[in-house]
Amino acid sequence: MIASLILIFSSCETEVIDPAGERGVASVPGIEDMNPATFDVNDLENTYVQFNLVLEDPGVSEAIVLVSYKEEKRVEVTRVSSFPATVKIALKDVIAKLGMQLSSVAAADEFKFEVQTVQGAKTYFSSAAFNVAVVCGYDQSMVTGSYRGVCDAWGVDGPITITPDPDDPYTVYVAGLATIDGLDEDLGPLKMVINPLNFEVTAVKTVVASLVTWGAPYHNIAYEGSGKLNTCDGTYVMDFYITVSEGSFGGPFVFTFTKN
Repeated sequence: MIASLILIFSSCETEVIDPAGERGVASVPGIEDMNPATFDVNDLENTYVQFNLVLEDPGVSEAIVLVSYKEEKRVEVTRVSSFPATVKIALKDVIAKLGMQLSSVAAADEFKFEVQTVQGAKTYFSSAAFNVAVVCGYDQSMVTGSYRGVCDAWGVDGPITITPDPDDPYTVYVAGLATIDGLDEDLGPLKMVINPLNFEVTAVKTVVASLVTWGAPYHNIAYEGSGKLNTCDGTYVMDFYITVSEGSFGGPFVFTFTKN
């Protein structure tokens, strides 16, 4: 029976062709020193991203940078034929290539960039890909203060407070996560570090309460994870992994912190 099943599955296999081209068989360009790494919503006409495209493979004649929006069609933005190369991409050029209107761009929009390599007569998609978000400038007062923390999967909804680090404007501390979970928050607060280039957020593993009083008696409940900050309205969307000394609750659990 096992032999028959193997034969049946083997005979039913079909070749799936990726419309984007072959993957995993070519050199991978490096995306380095991206700065700026976001588009400024307050200066749509002039905003751009810039990075170095690095590739050490004489067999590659060109690299093609493509862009897509909301998983729709990819379009070519630019080509590079010598490496390393500094690539500068203006938002207005991206919008024109996509057939969109600049006035339609809004905060929190994201554009996906991918890099193809040309080797001989073939074109390959590489794993060099990145997203660029449309954001507002960073204002510490906008991303700290009184917040509402919500996670449907974890079953919490209540007030939290985000305070700035006095010595580092891109580090903030979250207090109240244990409290809205019905616990005595005797430890913490949760430390979160904001990347100033793209406003991605890293939550450093932090124990926020020494005792879990619901369910089994667990100890040292901790949060860690990553997410994104919307600098226009101060919203954080975080993927948290939640653990105790006795083990893990799994995850990620999606928490949204909304400014009051």
